[in-house]
Amino acid sequence: MQREGDDRPVPPVRTGLVLGAHWGMLAFVLALGGYYAVSLLLSALATIDAADPTGIRLPQLGPLVLLAFVPNVLLGLVPWLGSLRWGNGVRADFGLLPTGRDLKVGLACGGFALLAGYVLNLILLQIYGSERMAGPLIEVFRGISADIGWLVVAAIIVVVGAPLTEELLFRGALWNGLAHYRIPNWVILLLTALLFAQLHGEPTRTVALIAQGVAIGSARFITGRVGASVVAHATNNLPAALFLLIGS
Repeated sequence: MQREGDDRPVPPVRTGLVLGAHWGMLAFVLALGGYYAVSLLLSALATIDAADPTGIRLPQLGPLVLLAFVPNVLLGLVPWLGSLRWGNGVRADFGLLPTGRDLKVGLACGGFALLAGYVLNLILLQIYGSERMAGPLIEVFRGISADIGWLVVAAIIVVVGAPLTEELLFRGALWNGLAHYRIPNWVILLLTALLFAQLHGEPTRTVALIAQGVAIGSARFITGRVGASVVAHATNNLPAALFLLIGS
């Protein structure tokens, strides 16, 4: 409460979910830049190992699971730190902890993402063939005799880690940054889906990834909360994690 004669501005009361954030675009750019920089470094190490057996050798499957997830950590860590440093906190800026409604909407949108991905990937399979449609998880674990413990860790990363970091980036920092400039939510939904598909670097599956991105982003569109899109993303990734455990 401001006393009479006191011209100092009264700080805003932090209630509810913040619908826009001026720092969102900066956090998005920094996180994405860090992601590609670390990915490039890891790729360089892999090239060195392949070219010179006496040089740097990458770890086997166990540590490799964690190493492969390192770039993704930056996708969520930078928005998280940005919210703490410049924003109103993770709870107010993102609505990260799912509510009951978030769970219902997230499960529904995740189901639609699975259906869209399944149908479109079947069509793309006929166009490109099975070899070109092989997913990154299949390529990483192909021919590797894996310890079940590390496979469980990998499955948890697929279902929990990746959805959390990617949603903090796209449906969190980027969505809030674009909302700050009063861009319509339906435009933000499409833009985040396009960038979501591009991040995965799978040209043959781009159409399916865009459709899945729209379905996952719809959870944020409907509820206004990142927690709902995290649930949708995790639901979409669950079959891949189960396949990883059963098929390896």
